Amino acid sequence: MASDKVEIAPKSQNDKFITEPIVNEPHSDSGNSHDGMHDVEKHGANRESLPVPDLKRKLKSRHLQMIAIGGTIGTGLFIGSGTAIANAGPAGALIAYLFVGSIVYSVMTSLGEMATYIPIPGAFTSYATRFVDPSLGFAMGWIYWFSWAITFALELTATGLIIQYWDQSISIGVFIAVFWVCITAANLLPVGFYGELEFWLSTVKIITIVGFMLFAICIDAGAGHRPYLGFHTWRDPGAFAPHLLESTGATAKFVGFWAVLIQAGFSYQGTELVGIAVGECENPRKTMPSAIRKTFYRILLFFVLTIFFIGLLVPYTNERLAAGGSDASASPFVIAADLAGVKVLPGIINGVLLTVVLSAANSNVYSGSRILIGLAQEGFAPRFLKTTSTKGVPYYGVAVTSAIGLLAFLNLSNNGATVFNWFVNISGVAGFISWSVLNGCHIAFMRALAARNISRDLLPYKAMWQPFFAWYGLFFNVLIILTQGFTAWIPTFDVSSFFVAYVSLILFVVLYLGHKIVFRTKFVRPIDADLDTGRTEPDNAVYESQEPTSIWRKIF
Repeated sequence: MASDKVEIAPKSQNDKFITEPIVNEPHSDSGNSHDGMHDVEKHGANRESLPVPDLKRKLKSRHLQMIAIGGTIGTGLFIGSGTAIANAGPAGALIAYLFVGSIVYSVMTSLGEMATYIPIPGAFTSYATRFVDPSLGFAMGWIYWFSWAITFALELTATGLIIQYWDQSISIGVFIAVFWVCITAANLLPVGFYGELEFWLSTVKIITIVGFMLFAICIDAGAGHRPYLGFHTWRDPGAFAPHLLESTGATAKFVGFWAVLIQAGFSYQGTELVGIAVGECENPRKTMPSAIRKTFYRILLFFVLTIFFIGLLVPYTNERLAAGGSDASASPFVIAADLAGVKVLPGIINGVLLTVVLSAANSNVYSGSRILIGLAQEGFAPRFLKTTSTKGVPYYGVAVTSAIGLLAFLNLSNNGATVFNWFVNISGVAGFISWSVLNGCHIAFMRALAARNISRDLLPYKAMWQPFFAWYGLFFNVLIILTQGFTAWIPTFDVSSFFVAYVSLILFVVLYLGHKIVFRTKFVRPIDADLDTGRTEPDNAVYESQEPTSIWRKIF
């Protein structure tokens, strides 16, 4: 039997709990009316808190972790990792994924401090609006929502292409329609069902990755018809691959590393989904810190070890690695199996890819609908979008996000496919923009805490190396955003390639400046930052969750 534990929230000042609003208390000495602490209290409590959308906290810690894993581990790992090896070589790709992983960790810890203190739906938009600038929240929220909505259309197209691996006689449009209905219907059910579905879909991914690692260890050690490999591919053709440039020197290898650095960032995108789901998880101040730590390390482990083992089995000169494609034939997992003489794996991997894509599509609609709630909460979208059913389902938000998925039908015609590719390019850099904004929001959040005289030691989750880690993530995220289109200059400058690479950044700037010019918003002063709305709601709830007792429950 699990024992009940009662935790007392720490006090910040004047015997106030950290989860209570700081109120203005009268001073007996009128001559000290402008005292620093009095000024902090005056600015901190007299603002009216907005009602929080009525979502239900039904997601458990295991759901929260699997939602992030499901949104991150997708075709980027199962297919795109082959391109990473081809562009940078096994060592170059490994270093790139480790480095970008450190950037992602800075984002996750920054998000963790804010999300555990103010665990609200659509948190991304709200944090930017509260702590930095309403125009920043507007621009970030809409471009982030569009990136998930258009990615839903992309995943629907991928389902058709994957199934055509077995039977090409059926039109892709049939599968787009069928899976659009299924995914939309699943997201109209209570959030607990979504969490459970995502848990099991993500479990399939994890089992596949672990199975591949065991397979890779056996093949590398000499199982099958190949001799002992060890680090043979790191010596021949080499650990680092030259990319784009005609030379094979250090510059060409650095170009390959930088290209994979950008690609690794795209692969990691989705890790931040725990910040969206925090508005619907049980006891967020307890489950969120654990989910952030466990989720990040698991994702980093899966990505880094997978890249490492692929690099041991497949040389970067293998033509199939960089050939592209969306079915099992393009997967480095399958290429490694073919080189080892295992012929039954392509069909199995293709089935796993279908699960991967459906899981990603499920996360796309979920996250998009919750971002719309945040936009509506801040007044950046029609208010009806934050309306929920009695079960806490934002059905309007789900419907609007799912409707964008119908753009997948554009791929049935050549001209439509061109338009669709432009939409995909717009969403491409949205993840980096969101990470940059989250790091910036955390820096502003810390300044707001200091202005209210609230110590970080009193936060439900206190991250390491802050605020330096947030500055580290902000710098490299911005650097990647600005340089991710460097291929437009190689070998000569190409206007079309440049615009395709930077159209999302241009759109973000247009949204930001347009909103700022029309509404004339101002940057939020630290003393005026809203640290109250949505902060006490989780503490007023009663959670009846119990710790797992059996060994199987602990494993899951």
